[in-house]
Amino acid sequence: MSFIRHYLLAIQFFTRIPVTGRLAAWVGYSPAMLRESAAHFPGIGWLVGAVAALGYAAVLLLLPDVAATPLVAAALSTVLTVLLTGAFHEDGLSDVADGLGGAYERERALDIMKDSRVGAFGVLALVLALLSKVSLLTLLGEVDLELACAGLFVAHVVSRFLPLLLIRLLPHVGDTARSKSKPLAEQISGASLLVASVWLLAALALVFWFYPDVNWLVPVLTAVLAWLWMWRLFSRRLQGFTGDCLGATQQVCELAFYFGLALTL
Repeated sequence: MSFIRHYLLAIQFFTRIPVTGRLAAWVGYSPAMLRESAAHFPGIGWLVGAVAALGYAAVLLLLPDVAATPLVAAALSTVLTVLLTGAFHEDGLSDVADGLGGAYERERALDIMKDSRVGAFGVLALVLALLSKVSLLTLLGEVDLELACAGLFVAHVVSRFLPLLLIRLLPHVGDTARSKSKPLAEQISGASLLVASVWLLAALALVFWFYPDVNWLVPVLTAVLAWLWMWRLFSRRLQGFTGDCLGATQQVCELAFYFGLALTL
């Protein structure tokens, strides 16, 4: 039952889906439980990716088959993911862009990242990320609806697994006394990574099974390369990670996955 409790706690923390009342009381909460729930971050990708893919497919199937329909589907699926997560990861991307773009000194960058105000670099990063996401999903939908939906689903899983490796490899350098990610700042256990890997491998096996002709290794590789770039960036500029870094990494790796999938068309 702890598996279900940890997954529901992950839903509470990483999405806007309400887990309240008796269910919330049954789930419970402790910093240790939240730390263990990080193992289900890719499992949240299953949920978010499935909702996004269903929304994408519904638009393409229900609206007239005209040139603009894939664009509408891509935009709607993006809106759905933002609503479902409360722009949790987009907020991290914005803060990281402001911090690293607005300062060269490590401490100053960390201070900027803690500021709730959004600066020019943050706005630019959000606009470029959303435009890139909608453009790539539009391209995928114009070529193959089913492939676009499968890509949407698995991209959310892959991009939520990779940030866990930052937790494993880098120290937390944020204000752990006030940070929402404080319980995640401690080293993620090997057991938690194993659970996360099961979520990841199950999603990859699913798309490999249904679409064996697609070279799924290409988008996985581009996502991994994006993660390596983020890991190097945070290692060099911050000598560690913050909660915002995890969200930014998820966004960048998701975009890289879509780009890699587009390369296979």
